[in-house]
Amino acid sequence: MPQLALYTFGVLKAPLVDPSPLTREFYAAGEAVYGTIGRHPGYLARAEPAEGDRGVLFGADWGPWGQFAVPAWYDKGRTADTTALAATLSLWTGLRPAYDAVYTGLHRGALNRRHDWFERTGHTGHVLWWIPEGTVPTWQDGVSGLESLHDRGPAPDAFTFHRAFTPEGTATRAGDQAG
Repeated sequence: MPQLALYTFGVLKAPLVDPSPLTREFYAAGEAVYGTIGRHPGYLARAEPAEGDRGVLFGADWGPWGQFAVPAWYDKGRTADTTALAATLSLWTGLRPAYDAVYTGLHRGALNRRHDWFERTGHTGHVLWWIPEGTVPTWQDGVSGLESLHDRGPAPDAFTFHRAFTPEGTATRAGDQAG
């Protein structure tokens, strides 16, 4: 049975190492959200570095998730002191469980604060695509999907929650999909 990959990407207003209260709030919210999402029905896994500190994304060992990558339009830092982005890569059993995890609970609250933490870039902040069971999506897969989505709009191989597709390539709505 196909599984759903989800890549999210946002450009932060301040580097990850910034000691401001806003950055601390972002981290506190993120830690709570990750804990909740990790227990959400339909969640399978997310990319995590084998070892690493806050802000260490580039050059970290991501194992089967591949080398960390970002969209071509990201023009901020790439060192631990200058990186100003938040990205996730996760795997789900289906569209509805992923949608519910993103648009309810703690994550919904974080979404409501996104403009406090993230720049408005004019780019979509997430992309979804179906993969065969047993496949691990890579960071580069996510970047390629996000860039494709930006360039040509939603399609069966790169779509959003609001303009989604079934594994067979039929247009659907995330809210219409069963777990």
